[in-house]
Amino acid sequence: MQGTTSTAQAKAMAAKEKLASNFFKKGISLALFSGVTYGLYTAFLTMAMTQGVWSDWTGPNKAGLSTFVVIYLLAALGNAINDTCSAGWAIINSAIKGKFKDVLRCFNSKPGRIMMLAALIGGPIAGTAYVISIQLAGPIVVPISALCPAIAAILGRILYKQELNKRMATGITICVFASFLIGSTGFTGGSSPNLVLGIGVAIIAALAWGFEGCVAGYGSAMIDPEIGICIRQITSGIANLFFVVPVMGIMDGGINVSIDLAVQAFTSGPAMIWFLCSGLLTFITFMTWYAGNSMCGAGLGTACNGTYSFFGPLFCYLLLGVFAGMEGWSLPVVAWVGAIIMMVGILTIAMNPLDIFRNKNVEVKIDEAA
Repeated sequence: MQGTTSTAQAKAMAAKEKLASNFFKKGISLALFSGVTYGLYTAFLTMAMTQGVWSDWTGPNKAGLSTFVVIYLLAALGNAINDTCSAGWAIINSAIKGKFKDVLRCFNSKPGRIMMLAALIGGPIAGTAYVISIQLAGPIVVPISALCPAIAAILGRILYKQELNKRMATGITICVFASFLIGSTGFTGGSSPNLVLGIGVAIIAALAWGFEGCVAGYGSAMIDPEIGICIRQITSGIANLFFVVPVMGIMDGGINVSIDLAVQAFTSGPAMIWFLCSGLLTFITFMTWYAGNSMCGAGLGTACNGTYSFFGPLFCYLLLGVFAGMEGWSLPVVAWVGAIIMMVGILTIAMNPLDIFRNKNVEVKIDEAA
């Protein structure tokens, strides 16, 4: 009888370990998928900002718009439309699943307020900076913006006294080296005249996303990922469309220019098709990232999401360079190598890469502090 009990316990323990392993692996798969869709979102959003009325605004004559409007206001408007579309998809998803009432109720809760703060950091600041940097310098800035996991680790140490051990410091060093490697390729012939400015703005995006990761990591642990992403995207869409874009217009001389451009953008069919797609991909990206983080740990989830440092330039090249035949979307070999090194550095921050090659029975320990 005792032997039978021991056997049953062993089977139950094995089943529990298998279930935990499958749960962990599913989390990694979701987080990796979020990196792929982030790369696609980057490409589709950039394509949207070349279609319809946008082609007139960014063409040789720039439709009579000032340089400030073309570089900064249009980037803010593009990010606002994308996040608004993303919020629409998030609302539809929550309504279909019967969670929209929970979304409205959670807005006034502590986790909801934390997610709103994360949205304000990641949407108006990081999102707009990201789009501006791409418009200034092209796909070379995508891996630079992927420094956010390294920045999150440093900020976590400063703000929350979280662990920053030698392995994580090594990962941060690898990321910084990769960013310099990628940036150095742009100083050769044929580089964008706005390269330095573009890289600087991309670093702002990385800083803001790193800070968002610290904030959202706390909030997402207390809320359903689908509810959390709905709160985030609604907040970001409203803040971008009704605050950032009007302020940009005022900085150019009057709010009327913002209103006029927004109306034209939302009624430009050829562009809105791509914006709807980029908004859907944005929603999928953040939802799978949040879900992946809850299943495999915030450190490893963020590392897997950081693979967009490779997928972003790849899909930009395929969609805009190959499919649309636009120039300036290819990257030198050194930049691709730098993007891969960046992925290795991000992974090193989150976990010991050697754990991947160890016996499957060995428990993989994830550093939540990352």
